[in-house]
Order: sequence, then C-alpha cells, then structure tokens
Amino acid sequence: MTQSWTLSPDRGFGPDPARLTIARRLYATVANLPIISPHGHVPPALLADPSAGFGSPADLFIIPDHYVTRMLYSQGLPLEGLGVPTRDGTPIETDHRAIWQRFADHFHLFRGTPTGLWLADELINVFGVTEKLTSASSQRIYDHLAERLAQPEYTPRALFERFNIAVLCTTDAATDPLAHHQALREQGWGDRIRPTFRPDAVVNLHAAGWSEQIARLSDMSGVEIINFTSYIRALEDRRAFFKRMGATATDHATLMPYTARLEPHECGTIFARALHGTATNDDAARFMGHMLLEMARMSAEDGLVMQLHVGSLRNHHDALFERFGPDIGADIPIQTEWTRNLRPLLNSFGHDPRFRLLLFTLDESGYGRELAPLAGHYPALLLGPPWWFFDSVNGMRRYLDRVIETAGLANTAGFNDDTRAFASIPTRHDIWRRVSCDWLAGMAVEGLIDEDDASAMALDCATRLAQRAYKL
Repeated sequence: MTQSWTLSPDRGFGPDPARLTIARRLYATVANLPIISPHGHVPPALLADPSAGFGSPADLFIIPDHYVTRMLYSQGLPLEGLGVPTRDGTPIETDHRAIWQRFADHFHLFRGTPTGLWLADELINVFGVTEKLTSASSQRIYDHLAERLAQPEYTPRALFERFNIAVLCTTDAATDPLAHHQALREQGWGDRIRPTFRPDAVVNLHAAGWSEQIARLSDMSGVEIINFTSYIRALEDRRAFFKRMGATATDHATLMPYTARLEPHECGTIFARALHGTATNDDAARFMGHMLLEMARMSAEDGLVMQLHVGSLRNHHDALFERFGPDIGADIPIQTEWTRNLRPLLNSFGHDPRFRLLLFTLDESGYGRELAPLAGHYPALLLGPPWWFFDSVNGMRRYLDRVIETAGLANTAGFNDDTRAFASIPTRHDIWRRVSCDWLAGMAVEGLIDEDDASAMALDCATRLAQRAYKL
C-alpha cells in the first residue's frame, strides 16, 4: 500500500460549526453501541458453520451485491463478465482477479453514492486497505484482501463479534426447514441470529413455482393442503415453528398495499382455481389483498411483528430476468397509495394492542402526505426506515424531515440495514447514526429541542426504537 486512503471523521455531518459541535457530541454517545440488525438478507448458512469463509474478494464485494452490479451494468458492463451466475447456461467469467480488475477499473462510478461510501468504509475500516482502489492498485488490493480473508480473524463469525452485533435477523421462506438456524441454536447462537417468516412464494398466486411451493408447504407443515382452510392451517403451523425457532417478525413484499376481505366462498373458489393452474391476474390481486388481512389476524394472535415492503416493480428487465433470475438490480420503484388501500386492514387491526405493523415504501412522496399521518394515529402502526434506493445520507435526511414532525420519533422503527452484503452492516448503521445525530443537532441549534432530549433521541434512533419495534 503506497498512498493514504482515509474517510472524513465528520462524514454525514453538516458544516455549520455550532451544529457540528453538537453532532459530534451526540455521535460519540452512540457510535460504539451494539448493532441491532432486525431485518436483512444475510444467509444463515454463512454463520451456521464456524469454519465458513467468504471466498474470494470478488465473492464478497461484487458477485452477490446487486447494488454493485447494477451500477456497473448501467454503464455497459455485462453481468456475465462480473461473474453473476446465469440460469440459462450462458458462460460467465470465472477468473475472480479479472472480475476484481473490471470492478476497480470502474470504481469511480460509485463516487457520491451510498454504495461508494459503504465500499470505502468496508475496505478501509474493516479490511485495513490504505490505498485507494484504482486500476493500478487493483491487484495489490486483491492480494491484501485475499490474505485477510484467509485469516481466522476474518471469518463471518469473527467479524460478527468484531462488528458488535447484538442480534441479526435473516429472511427465510415459509417453507424453509431452518436447518441452519437449528444448528445456530444448538451452538448457543439462537438469541443472536433469528429467522423471519417470509411467505411471499406461497401467498402470491403468480409466484414462480407456486404449485411446487404449496406442495412443499404441505410437506413441511404436515398438513394436507386440499382447500383454503387447510392452506391457512398449514401457514399457521409454519408461523408457530418459526416462532419456536426464535422469530419475532414476518415479512411481506407486495407491489401495492391493497387490502380487502373476501367472502369465505370466494377464498375457496380462487384457491381452487390456483391449485388447478387457472387463477387470473384479478384472482391473484384479490387473494393477496385478503391474505394481508389474514396475516394481520395471525400476527395479532401469535405476536409476530408484521413488516410490509411495498412499491417495487420487480424484474423490470425481462431478458435479464430470463437469463439471471431475480435480485440483479432491475427492480424499479412505483408510485404508491396507502390511505385507501390499507384502510380495511387498519380498521380491523390498527387499534389492536396485540398487533404491530411496520411499513416500508419506495415512494418518498407518501411520507408526509399519508404515512406519517397514518402512523401518527394508529397505535399498531410504525414506519420503517428509508429503504433500498433511499438508504443514503440524503434519503435519511429527507425521511427525518418529512416524518418526525407529524408522526413523532416514537412512531418509527429505528434502523435496519436490509442487506445481503454482510461486511457492509457496520457502515450502514454508522451512517444512520451519523445522519440522525446531525439532524438532531440541527434541531438543537434551532432551539426546537434541548441537547438532553437530542441525546435521548439519538439513543432511540441507534438501538432502542428497533429493539421495541421488533420485540428484541
């Protein structure tokens, strides 16, 4: 390493001297607190085997991270050349040094983006890289990273401890046997790494392989699914199993937050058509609207927190979906209406003290217009943090500006990193802590809150809100 590469100690803070002084003081009180990671997509297999490693630098930083590959693809780099696995047999690059070189050649594309900040923080503060990543430094840095990744201090388990993660929740299909979580529990990690129940593949009638997933749901639950009633019973059985395995939450992804109750005979008729492969698009939309109500009812009964992620039109690029499958960076936000769509669910359960619903949006225009007023009224409703495209310094600032005045901080759910990139967890939480402290410092400078209140609110933002929201 020949050049100095560092990050500003005041990153995420505004330049006003009075605000900066307070922001630094607030941040110092929360910077080293344990990480609560209540929602994300780290595979439990990564942590279930104490000897598991990350593979090569390309395996860790590039191939599985659609934030990275999306940017590179947008500038003309084919995904095959980045080693992204295909499902149609198209050959891909297998030389990980070559993949890393292409990444380094285009690292400048990430300037000014949250991904660029995450990557720089990971390379500098996690892996001790001191030379900026460029075409010329690429292979030296690859060697440095490969050497680190071969050391026992850089296994996933070792970094989990170094990152000071108090609890991490994965996201797991309703039909998952949770074998890795069982292994973690047997090793004494069950309270620190928990599953989350994700039933999308068996609730969305047009999900790929829905019939096969229903058969698997039947096998895993021990319930013969022959009609809607037995289907509900199988889902309840799986939820109970997840809860026994330490789950505190469910997670649901829909295009729109439409909810409406179907009559019992309609549920049965639509489900029967689905079993025979003749369900229509209208059937699927109406069924999903009813099933969100069913899932809310189940959450009120079993206490699992219900998360609802809305507004991503997934797999927008048809040809890439056919070649590579989902989660390759071709998911695009759409405009979302909440007030009318959620009214049936909130009228049924929004006041139920047993129920908790966390909402996530990709339509920022809804924060002040609908989401903050809804959260400011319904006791069961909390707003999740800025998500996906808005998990950024400016996205966090916009969120705090648009939500807190109307909803109040107590009606939000703190922060979660929602990441597949394990090494990015500490930097994502650090950015949130920095931005929230800076925002609170601005409130203090303007005389809207005093510094004692700002300090308490900084602690809420860092850990306490997420712990309360997810019952951790």
